[in-house]
Amino acid sequence: MKGKKKRFGDRKDGRLLRTREPMSVVETFILVDRTGATNYIQDKVEITKAEEYIKRKRKEGLNGFGLMHLMVAAYVRVASQMPAVNRFVSGQRVYARNRIEVNIDIKKAMTLEAPNTCVKIILSPEDTAEEVYRKMKEVIDGEKGGGADSDFDSVAGAFAKFPKLFFKFSIWFLKLLDYFGWLPKSLLEVSPFHGSFFITSMGSLGIPPIFHHLYSFGNVPVFCAIGPKRTEYEIDRDGNIVKKKYMDYTFSTDERIVDGYYYATAFMMMKLCFSDPDKLDVPPEKVVEDID
Repeated sequence: MKGKKKRFGDRKDGRLLRTREPMSVVETFILVDRTGATNYIQDKVEITKAEEYIKRKRKEGLNGFGLMHLMVAAYVRVASQMPAVNRFVSGQRVYARNRIEVNIDIKKAMTLEAPNTCVKIILSPEDTAEEVYRKMKEVIDGEKGGGADSDFDSVAGAFAKFPKLFFKFSIWFLKLLDYFGWLPKSLLEVSPFHGSFFITSMGSLGIPPIFHHLYSFGNVPVFCAIGPKRTEYEIDRDGNIVKKKYMDYTFSTDERIVDGYYYATAFMMMKLCFSDPDKLDVPPEKVVEDID
């Protein structure tokens, strides 16, 4: 993080937290892997204001700006004020991540035969919605438009050529290196299993958001899936029937990085970004630093 000098025990991608509560320390040894420490939540957010905001942004030249950009921008704003959501667990220790890294699974073309790939977007806590959009667009357009494999595809392709037993040993060895924080920085830069936040959209597929697992390899602590827009008819306080639009979403979270109250507050802050998205047009007044 800014202004923090690297100390013994820190990793290339994060700063070791040394002042955690005893319960938090014990929890990482009881819940050893990320799969067993995962909590799942399903919710919806009203998107009337968000849709108006999206239309305005598209008129301003942000072609293709949509709900995924808004969700990522909302996460970045939450992380700027509640930095503990950007922690991760590795080697039974909790770290504050050095930067915001959003991983996205994309299809290079909307066809059954088109390959999938993963991209990593490097973001800053000060980023506005427009800056998030431009950084995402630059990386995603580069992958969809280019014929060459992504950096991750190239690395994965090289490993896939190994004989099965050697491949299995290589993955075990990488996990061992990752446990002690010794993975090469070049691998951390391209790995979709290391990052702040993984997001996927079911909206373009027309299906509800799935509950996605967290990966046992790497350190991504939050996985979000968003679904398509849908309409509900509700009765207001005056007894009138009103039409409202919603977006469903799911989150899978590593419970070891923060407690339930912290997560609940973060989710409420995220939903406020959808009800008042204009606040995402300006950087936060102050970026909050995590504990030591």
